[in-house]
Parts: sequence; structure tokens; C-alpha cells
Amino acid sequence: MFEKIEMAAPDAILGLNEAFKKDGNPNKINLGVGVYKDATGSTPVMASVKAAEKTILETQTTKSYLPITGSAEYGAVVQGLLFGAGSDIISGKRAVTAHTPGGTGALRVGGEFLKGIRPDASFWVSDPTWANHVGIFEKAGFEVKKYAYYDAASKSLDFEAMKKSLSEIPEGDIVLLHGCCHNPTGVDPDLEQWGQIRDIIIERKILPFVDFAYQGLGNGIEEDSQGMRLIASSVKELVVASSFSKNFGLYNERTGAITFVCDSSSTADKLVSNLKLVIRRNYSNPPSHGGSIVTTIVSDAKLKAQWEAEVKEMRDRIKQMRQGLVAGLKAKGAGADFSFITKQNGMFSFSGLNKDQVQTLREKHSIYIVGSGRINVAGITADNMDVLCSAIAEVL
Repeated sequence: MFEKIEMAAPDAILGLNEAFKKDGNPNKINLGVGVYKDATGSTPVMASVKAAEKTILETQTTKSYLPITGSAEYGAVVQGLLFGAGSDIISGKRAVTAHTPGGTGALRVGGEFLKGIRPDASFWVSDPTWANHVGIFEKAGFEVKKYAYYDAASKSLDFEAMKKSLSEIPEGDIVLLHGCCHNPTGVDPDLEQWGQIRDIIIERKILPFVDFAYQGLGNGIEEDSQGMRLIASSVKELVVASSFSKNFGLYNERTGAITFVCDSSSTADKLVSNLKLVIRRNYSNPPSHGGSIVTTIVSDAKLKAQWEAEVKEMRDRIKQMRQGLVAGLKAKGAGADFSFITKQNGMFSFSGLNKDQVQTLREKHSIYIVGSGRINVAGITADNMDVLCSAIAEVL
């Protein structure tokens, strides 16, 4: 059987990372893979994470299996980060949360569960969206369709086109929304626009599914949740996929969660009983360590304050790199206006570079950028800023 297998095309982003590793240029720059880098170009272990791991090491008494949906403490922490203290969703026990292997696992579990109860629904994603979204939901069995989102000419949200697209989605379909720090564009709706999105969702009777992978890296831990919370406070049903890779730096721990909000606690009980079957037939139960780290940090006031300060430091550095990139390109005489980069949120920026320019940057300057022109701003440092700006100005 196996000799009939054909070579598969490499993943567009992970394949780019492999090419970067093989490049012998000592001045190479990787702006492709979505991993946070500090000012030295490293992806450090956060101090709050180290402290939590020390506590876990000293107090852990067993390596026994977790429940299918993970620990109850982890689920409570996730819901607190999502909906905030005092949320009636939490007090009314309308939400159920399952610990998943990363945000990708959350998306897949959510997709597979929804396919089981809505087999005829279509799944709508923004145009553009994270490339893996389409593959995940297609493999879950959905027909994936796109709604308008980004205006390449103005390099901003095309909100009128977005509203028109959302208003045409059939009742019962599912729409994927980026909770904050839209990947790949970095362009987010403002709170007023989130309110209009909510109104359309309610009017059209479609199910909102929020991918929430970058909480804290846009404008703040609480601030980044406002759009999602606005929708959650008004709808009876909602799905949220969480990832703690970026904001806790737990990339290789694969720590995520899928949360379903229901119209009542009794519905939530029925839902989780069926969700457990989906998980049991997939990975059976989640890994422990990453979830224990998140739970330990958020449950300890001192560690939580330390973590919040570290997230702020990450957020501030990303914004500084955005400002530095715009200023540097202007200083290098780049003909185009790149000020739009400072208006975007999170790690990613749609730079406006085309495929030919991206290819030239790679071949001539060993600068690795996704073919769409998406730049991981967190990969920029003070040391590589001048080289990067000179190279971009040259290819424009």
C-alpha cells in the first residue's frame, strides 16, 4: 500500500521555516512562523511559567489520566479569562470547557462536534484567514466558504462588504470570527463594529465560533476580549477556541481549550456528555502539564500579576517594532506609505508586499516571509531592523 503514496506539498508556513533553517546566511531573518521573539530574537520561557513549573514539580503527586475534558480547575480558569469575573454565563453554568491539545486541537474538536449535530451546515471563514482554518474544517467534513473581510487597496477592514457577506449567510450555518489580532491581517473590528456583527448574527440565526488565540497581545487581556464578550452577552449559543501558545509562551506544551456556551445549564450538561464521546474517540484525554501551568498562574494573585506584566512587555515590544518598521521604511525612502502597520493589532501584519517581492527578499536577502506578504512583527528586532527596511525598500 505505502509505495503508492505521493509526496505531499509542504505546509506553506512550516515549510518556510524548514527552508530558513537550511539557509546558511548568518544574517537571515525569519518573519514567517507565528512565534513570539524577544529583543534578542529568542523565544523565552516566561518567568511566571518557570515559577509555576517549580510549584507543580514540588506539589504534583500523580501522573494519572486527566478526565476526558481536563481538570475542572483548568476549565474554570479558561472561562474566567474568556468571560470575566461575575459573568452570568459562568454563574448560570451555561458554559462547558474541554482542555484540548492546543488551539488547533480546539478548532478540530469543535468542528467535529458541530458536524455531528449540524451535518448540512456550511462553515464560513474570513477572506483571508489563517491558512489552516480551511483544512481543519474541511477535514471535519464541512464545506468551507468565505465572507468578505479585508480591503487590500486601503489595507483596512472592508466593514461594509463584511456586513453584506454576513447578512447573506443562511440560517443555521457557522461563522468563524477572530476574537482579536486577526491572523493574517492584524486588522480587527472596533467595539461598535462588533456590536453590528452581533446584531447580524442574531438576525440571521447563525452560530458564532470565535478563534481566540492571542488574548493580551493586542490592546490588553481584558480589552482584547470585549468583542467576543459583547457577542457572548447577547446570544444563546457560542463556541470559543482558546490557545495559550502565544500569551503564555506554551508553544510545545500544546495547551488549548474549546468552550461551548449554551442557552441553559441543562443543555450544557447534555452537550458535554456528547462532547466527551468526540474526544474519547480522538485523543481520549488531554496532556496535563500546560494546563497545570495556566491554572497555577491564573489561580495565584502574585503569579497572575507577574504574567500580566510579561504579556504587557510582549505587547509593548510588538507595538515598538511596528512603529520602528514604519519609521525605518520612511527613512530608507520607501515610496509607499506604511503607516497602516501601526494601526494593526498583534503579531501579524499584512505588509502589502506581493509574491514576487517576497520571493526576491528570500532569494537575495535571506528574509523569509509568507507568500501572502504576512509578516510576523514579533520576529523583528533592533538588530535586524535596518537590514530589513533596506531590503524592503529595495524590492518595492
